Amino acid sequence: MGEPLRCRGMYDLLPADMERFRWAEEVFRRTCLAWGYHEVRTPTVEHLFLFTATGTLTPQALGRVYSFLDWDGWSGERVVLRPEGTIPTARLYVEHLSGQPLAKLFYVQNVFRFAEGEARREEWQAGVELIGDTQPLGDVELVLVAREVLLSLGLANVTLRVSHPGLVQALLAKLDLPAEERLRLYDGILEGDAEALARVRERIPELGAPPELLLTEEGQGLAYLRNLRSVFLPALPDLGAPLDELETVVSALEGLGLTPTVSGALVRHFEYYTGPVFRFQVGDRLVGAGGRYDSLIGLLGGRDVPASGFALYMGELLDLLTPPQRGDGQVVWVEAPGRSPQEIAEAFRAVRLLREWGRQAQVVLSPDQAGAPRLRLAEGRYAVVLADGRELGAADLERALALLTQGESRA
Repeated sequence: MGEPLRCRGMYDLLPADMERFRWAEEVFRRTCLAWGYHEVRTPTVEHLFLFTATGTLTPQALGRVYSFLDWDGWSGERVVLRPEGTIPTARLYVEHLSGQPLAKLFYVQNVFRFAEGEARREEWQAGVELIGDTQPLGDVELVLVAREVLLSLGLANVTLRVSHPGLVQALLAKLDLPAEERLRLYDGILEGDAEALARVRERIPELGAPPELLLTEEGQGLAYLRNLRSVFLPALPDLGAPLDELETVVSALEGLGLTPTVSGALVRHFEYYTGPVFRFQVGDRLVGAGGRYDSLIGLLGGRDVPASGFALYMGELLDLLTPPQRGDGQVVWVEAPGRSPQEIAEAFRAVRLLREWGRQAQVVLSPDQAGAPRLRLAEGRYAVVLADGRELGAADLERALALLTQGESRA
C-alpha cells in the first residue's frame, strides 16, 4: 500500500490494542472508584476563549490546538478540539459542581494537539482532578492513586519525579525580564540550552552556586531538597515557600517508603501549575504527569478553590502492557447445515440457547473459520465434534451439550 488513507498523526486501534486499552481503562476506573473518585466526560469541542482569555496555556501550547469557527448563521464562535483534560474538567466543575466543597473526578478521553510528521495528534488520557481545599494531603493522595494504577497494570521500574514551578519562577523573577522572554528562557533551560544557563549565570552573579545545580541537576528525596535550601536560599529567599511545600509532600512520601527524584525544573507549556508537580516514568518513557493548579478555577470564573490532578498517557502505556489471559472458557462453534432461512435461524437459536446455559458460542460464518468443539446441525439432529476429532451424535441440543461437557472433562 502507498500513502495511508488515514489522516497524518491519527492512528487506528486494532483488536489487540483495544484489549490492552480496555484493560488499562478498567484498572484505572476500578482504582479511582476505590479511592472515592467519580467519572465525568467533557465535550470534544470547547470554546477557544477557555484557553486564551484566562492565559491558562502558553503561546507554544496554544499554537498546537485545532481551532475553527463553529458557524451559527452569519456569526460563529471560535472553538477548539479539546487539547487537554484539566481545563475542560475545571470548566465542568465551575458550571455544575461549584457548590460542593470537594469534587473528586476522573475521566478517560481523547485530546488533540498538532504535531509534526507522524507524531500522534490524537492522544488518550486517563485523568484525575481533585478540586477542594485538600492540600497537602491531596498532593500525596494523587501520587499514590497514579502509582497504584501503574503497579496494578504490572509495570515495574516506575520512577517518580517531583518538582515545584516556584523554584524556577523564583530564579527567573530575579532576572527581571518581560513575561514572554522569561518563558523562552524557561524553555531553553528545560532543553538544556547552554546559552540560556549562561544568561542566568551572567545576570545573577550573586547566586553563590552554578544555576545548573537548581535547574538541571536531580537528587534523591528530602536530603537533596535540604541541600538546595542551604545552597540557594540566602540569595533567593523566594525559594522558601516552594521548598516548604515540596518538603512536606516528599517527607510524607518517604514516610510511605517512597523516595522520589527531585528535579528543579520539570513541567513546560502549562502555566496553570502553582504547586508541587510530579511525573511518572517507566524506564525512559513518560507515562503520566500532574500537579497542583490553585488559580485555575478562579481564572475560569469560579470562586478560588485549590485543585490538583494528573493524567496517565494511554498511548505510552499501551506499548508497555501485557493484559492477563482472560478465563472466558472455550467457544462452542455451531455450523448451520445450509443457507436456507430455517437453517440459519436454527444455528442462531442453538447459539442463543448455549449462551443462556452459560457457554460461549458463535455461529461459523465462513468455511475458513476453524475451531473445536463444534456442533453440526442436520435434519434436526446434532453432531458433536470434539477437539480430538471424535464425532458424537445427539437427538437434541441439550443432549449435545451434555456430550460436549463429558468430552471436555475427559480431555
